[in-house]
Amino acid sequence: MPPRTLHPSWPPAVIEGVADVLASTGWPGLTNGEINKLLAMLDIADLEAPNKRTRLWAALHNQQLRDRASNCVIRFITEAMALGRHLQDQPRFDALRDGLAAPLSLVGLRVNEQGKVARAAGTATTLNEVAELAGRLRAELRRRGVHTQVVRYCEEELLRQSLFHAVFEATKGVSDRLRQMTGLTADGADLVDQCFGSRSGIPLVQINAYSTDSQASEHRGFANLLKGTFGMFRNPPAHTPRATAGWALTEPDALDLFSLLSLIHRRLDNAQITPRP
Repeated sequence: MPPRTLHPSWPPAVIEGVADVLASTGWPGLTNGEINKLLAMLDIADLEAPNKRTRLWAALHNQQLRDRASNCVIRFITEAMALGRHLQDQPRFDALRDGLAAPLSLVGLRVNEQGKVARAAGTATTLNEVAELAGRLRAELRRRGVHTQVVRYCEEELLRQSLFHAVFEATKGVSDRLRQMTGLTADGADLVDQCFGSRSGIPLVQINAYSTDSQASEHRGFANLLKGTFGMFRNPPAHTPRATAGWALTEPDALDLFSLLSLIHRRLDNAQITPRP
């Protein structure tokens, strides 16, 4: 039986980047149960850690030190990306594959359509090269720490590098999240008024304690921010064909909008819902 090929060890930061993607909080990251199963299957020692990402990084990094090779990391990625694990959820496969593109580009690798670790077109040595090899939009959103809810609503459009539709879907996602949080069925400015209006006393959705004039002012400002965002970035694309020159958005503007939507989702993460009678 021919000896197993040993692949060069990866820098710890690359393994950390891989762990940040595969063990990301929420969708599309692996669950603790999935990580347990894969580590046991590959005979990689598990370690206690404060969170999934640190746990996976430590396990893979320590195994690489023992093996003096990156084979364990490659095997873990290959098993995590095995097509059979994603038959019922291709968007998750695509999101994980796209997320892994950035850290893997630093060692000249990628995950191909078969879920295998393969050679990339080149090896990135700068952040600009990472963006070129991994996909500018997703790499830049990741660098900015954009909220997962933003990416969730425009995943397909980002994969296609379609700014026009990505902006439209990501902005619509805020309305969808508000409806899921409250059970309301309204849309646009009406939805914002029903969620954050105070005519009936305490607002249905509160982004703060709403107990001082300053907090009430912040609350109203947030509602106005939502209305302005919908009016500027959701309504024009809804009524304007992409080919029409009357509504255009540059890539820097789109990236700034994604950051704004990320701020909105972070405030909604901690919002309180006041039950109605």
